[in-house]
Amino acid sequence: MALTVLMVAEKPMLADSIAHLLSNGQARKRKGWNGVCSVSEYDGQFNGKNAKFKVTSTCGHVMSLDFPAKFNNWERVDPAELYSAPAVKIEANPKMKMNEFLASEAKNADYLVLWLDCDKEGENICFEVVDAVKSAMFKNRPDYMSDVYRAHFSAITEKDIKAAMKNLSRPDQNMALSVDARQELDLRIGCSFTRFQTKFFQGKYGDLDSNVISYGPCQTPTLGFCVTRHDQIVQFKPEAYWVLKTTFSCDSQTFSPEWQRGRIFDAEIARLFVDRIKKSHSGVVVDVSKKEARKERPCALNTVELMRVASSSLGLSPSTTMHVAESLYTQGYISYPRTETTAYPANFDLNGTLKILSGDRKWGSVVSQVLAEGIKRPKSGVDKGDHPPITPMRANTGNLSGDMARIYEYVSQHFVATLMKQCVYEVTTVKMECGEEQFTIQGKNVIDPGFTAVMPWLSVEEECSVPKSLQQIGARIELQDAQIQARETTPPGYLTESELITLMEKHGIGTDASIPVHINTITQRNYVTVESGRRLVPTRLGQCLVRGYWKVDPELVLPTMRSELEEQLNLVASGKADYHDVKNHALKMFEMKFQFFVNNIPAVDTLFEASFTTLSDTGKPFSRCGKCRRYMKLVQTKPQRLFCPTCQETYSVPNFKDGVLKVIGDHKCPLDDFDIILWQGAGGKLARSFTLCPFCFNNPPFEKMPQGSGCDNCVHPSCQYSISSNGVCACLQDCGGVMLLDTQSHPKWRMTCNKCPSVVGLFDGALKVKVDRNNSCEECGSQFIKAEFKPNSGKPGAVEYESSSYEGCIFCDAMKKYPDAINMNHAYLTEESRLKNTQPSRRGGRGRGGSRGGGRGRGGRGRGRGR
Repeated sequence: MALTVLMVAEKPMLADSIAHLLSNGQARKRKGWNGVCSVSEYDGQFNGKNAKFKVTSTCGHVMSLDFPAKFNNWERVDPAELYSAPAVKIEANPKMKMNEFLASEAKNADYLVLWLDCDKEGENICFEVVDAVKSAMFKNRPDYMSDVYRAHFSAITEKDIKAAMKNLSRPDQNMALSVDARQELDLRIGCSFTRFQTKFFQGKYGDLDSNVISYGPCQTPTLGFCVTRHDQIVQFKPEAYWVLKTTFSCDSQTFSPEWQRGRIFDAEIARLFVDRIKKSHSGVVVDVSKKEARKERPCALNTVELMRVASSSLGLSPSTTMHVAESLYTQGYISYPRTETTAYPANFDLNGTLKILSGDRKWGSVVSQVLAEGIKRPKSGVDKGDHPPITPMRANTGNLSGDMARIYEYVSQHFVATLMKQCVYEVTTVKMECGEEQFTIQGKNVIDPGFTAVMPWLSVEEECSVPKSLQQIGARIELQDAQIQARETTPPGYLTESELITLMEKHGIGTDASIPVHINTITQRNYVTVESGRRLVPTRLGQCLVRGYWKVDPELVLPTMRSELEEQLNLVASGKADYHDVKNHALKMFEMKFQFFVNNIPAVDTLFEASFTTLSDTGKPFSRCGKCRRYMKLVQTKPQRLFCPTCQETYSVPNFKDGVLKVIGDHKCPLDDFDIILWQGAGGKLARSFTLCPFCFNNPPFEKMPQGSGCDNCVHPSCQYSISSNGVCACLQDCGGVMLLDTQSHPKWRMTCNKCPSVVGLFDGALKVKVDRNNSCEECGSQFIKAEFKPNSGKPGAVEYESSSYEGCIFCDAMKKYPDAINMNHAYLTEESRLKNTQPSRRGGRGRGGSRGGGRGRGGRGRGRGR
């Protein structure tokens, strides 16, 4: 009997490529039942035996680390508790059902081969996959890891993938543990500081313009670099200086040499020099020199250099650059894009890789010349022991465009440049003397462009040739003009992304994979803005935070702590330090720092008071507070919220993009007397909208009601907007939600799911529509709907109703009588769901909480009737 080998990659496209290469194009592909992954199957040999191979993938991390639900209530949990609260692994994306999917594909498999990305994160995902499949694959087998293999590869090419398959090893648990430690540290440290300072500052100020005031052991030092440069600019005091500008002539040719003294910071002295030179009228050449200079070609390309160049030359953010690079990698155009190494391995096929580019329309001629002349030994780089440098692996035959084409072209240019000669040029320097003052003129002439032929932006600028008449010692020069020019010293510019990446690498903040994430985070949090030239300018919020950390505990923002922690985590990864010791030591240290920060928050608050407006002075009257019955103010800056000036309390409200809050009349919550308000999402009749009580939204009154719930999740029987009043049936999409009548949708009446975007339109233009709480359908269990109509208009396309009112089941009755009145176009979000729920045996709605055709409801009266 043939063996079964399950192979798991990190991305669906990667799994497809691996299966295609290992099967020589013979793999049979099917769609995975979770809807996001595919499974490719082929027959082959494994460990010398016949085997059936199944190749599938994850979509990144299978699991993520979080606190149990009871610790995720910001209002009820003291952030200090997060240092001792349990941390649990949860599915990274529950909708993908990745654990269940992997386990189902692992049934009856004999071996597991892991093709995750070959870095620390990939190693961590390896063990997540093992945990997902071990109950299905290795039940009651304590030695199951002996049947788990790890493939190591750096490029999606036939050669690399087949070589990896022939040289399988084992997953490295130490590397995985280092990621576990980092995840837990970032979770506990980040959440504790973030929750505390978010609640503190958003509870006092209305114009912070950020949903979350976050802290991170990496993002905060990153922000610190930007604020440090900002302060250098602000504190810079310009100083006046003077330079001497002269024009000379020699054999009717004029030129302007450089004065050897450069800057003079005293105007009177500068004038003395001008007078001295003017009195001389002429000068003489005292020295002529010519020497050959060289410009070094680059080292092999690593991730940091790719991000630097893409930002400074291509105008792409680091996160965009890495997203594009990973797409190129998964499609086989370039090698693995996350590497710190700048030295090619001794056995790297430089010649074969170079030949890939010989047909390139733009650089093919240069490549052919390099091949003909012979590859030059690459410049020495640094081998970090991770992955080879980034190189092209496949020719672009015109299929790439936009950013993908630009990144691919740069990777190709850089690779070719590393194998070419240095740029050689000649420098001619002429020294002159006039009035006892020294002057110099210099010219550059390129002898061999070398690698700059493919990297023209690095080419040597050929300066104007030095006149031949000047290239003789003793040649006379005539003064044509001499004057002093007043100037001022200028401050440095704001940090560019490229400069910030350099600082982060230098100080050990983040890794090649996480650097773009940290830069993106400080931008999204509104701590910095990206200005022209991709310069990072700190906002008021970013400045106040960093200065506050400096004031209370500078180590919170200095790069030293994080870089030291990264060194400790690297020791865990290499097996030289204990995972628990490193993690516990770091947690204890940050817990003490957190308590000190909390105790000294007034010192930080003084900075915020000087820069931001208090909630009392922000916003406009909106709806009534249930406690004092006075108007609360709607603060519309991010994050949008309600503030009661009388009670001095703040209430979160929905902050989905482009939506609006509305007051819907004098309707109050029966539980707490707060005004009911309406959240109306953007997008017309398909937009998500729901009513809510501000107090219940922040303090759920029922045990199973999640925080941030609207009235469509409330089960209170007397609330006119609750499930009890407006629930019709279980969601047709089988998402676990309930379809409710949207009582605010007149005249385009509709039912919406309280969990997913499923929408059913009904009785468009009806005068009234409501749910009949006393009657439900005997066939499908859905609550009856009552509707009242205008007299038939006779307009073309208008629905002709039998009477002026209707009562019944919209699925089992109304859809037959008035098919044009019930719009199911957006009821099903997938074709699979539509087919499943419209079969003859399973038509219509479904009882709330039961399967279709389930409970009959209360007082069943058939399918419905017109009145």
